[in-house]
Amino acid sequence: MLLDTYGRVATDLRVSLTDRCNLRCTYCMPEEGLQWLGKSDLLTDDEIVRLIRIAVTRLGITEVRFTGGEPLLRPGLVGIVEQCAALEPRPKMSLTTNGIGLARTARALKAAGLDRVNVSLDTLRPDVFKTLTRRDRHRDVLDGMAAARDAGLTPVKVNAVLMPGLNDDEAPDLLAWALDHDYELRFIEQMPLDAQHGWKRDGMITAGDILESLRTRFTLTEEGAQERGSAPAERWLVDGGPATVGVIASVTRPFCSACDRTRLTADGQVRTCLFATEESDLRGALRSGGTDEEIAGLWKAAMWGKKAGSGLDDPSFLQPDRPMSAIGG
Repeated sequence: MLLDTYGRVATDLRVSLTDRCNLRCTYCMPEEGLQWLGKSDLLTDDEIVRLIRIAVTRLGITEVRFTGGEPLLRPGLVGIVEQCAALEPRPKMSLTTNGIGLARTARALKAAGLDRVNVSLDTLRPDVFKTLTRRDRHRDVLDGMAAARDAGLTPVKVNAVLMPGLNDDEAPDLLAWALDHDYELRFIEQMPLDAQHGWKRDGMITAGDILESLRTRFTLTEEGAQERGSAPAERWLVDGGPATVGVIASVTRPFCSACDRTRLTADGQVRTCLFATEESDLRGALRSGGTDEEIAGLWKAAMWGKKAGSGLDDPSFLQPDRPMSAIGG
């Protein structure tokens, strides 16, 4: 198992399949994009599947989330999902995506064995979407979400980030829309993972701000810690339930003590935390002929050194050099 010195056990693996993205969200990367990883730096499809197999069969991983960048840009995605679905024991598998391209791939992903999707959508207004993402693809995202729901990739979870002066007034509208379409909405506090290092704590839209806005239209009843478990989102019943809304408050209400995640970057590095400043190389071991046992040992050693928390609440916090697109959400 992937145990750390604080007694936490990682059972949830986040796998970044690419650092590339077809949007340029203002809270993630600059308009001109980034210097992408070279093809030889990226893990191959077979290397990704091998590492997931080691994690599932030797290290106790029970859930796998495919991320990016934008994972739908990975040509071999369907094949990777299909091979992972054949593992024993079979892990639960999900995908975090911006939704562009999902309309044409949802059925194939479901047939390959994917269980569900998380789709990022920050606004219901096409003009605001274009401002936030620097791309005019709002309709494509909506169509992708509907296709995922119709294909059975459910529950479809919607991730929304609120930005001051752009969409910070949309929380109640987003929730009403999600309820109408049978989606599960989760708001995420903006995190210091943008490539341009423009994040500022002052002025960010906090969990408290979000809840205050939602309560202008809805009655929210907190589910409580027992129901939450190790999930990053705190959840509230909406108007008595059964529908819920979640808030991931990584900055103002960190949940590090219950973290059960380990992360694999697109170039084969283990990250113990989104905000880690150090990584452990598995790609080198793969390509130098390392055995499954040796690779598992390296992974265990990396996770044993996981820190108690992200350090976000420390005045001396330093933002990681690698941006979200390289790390994987």
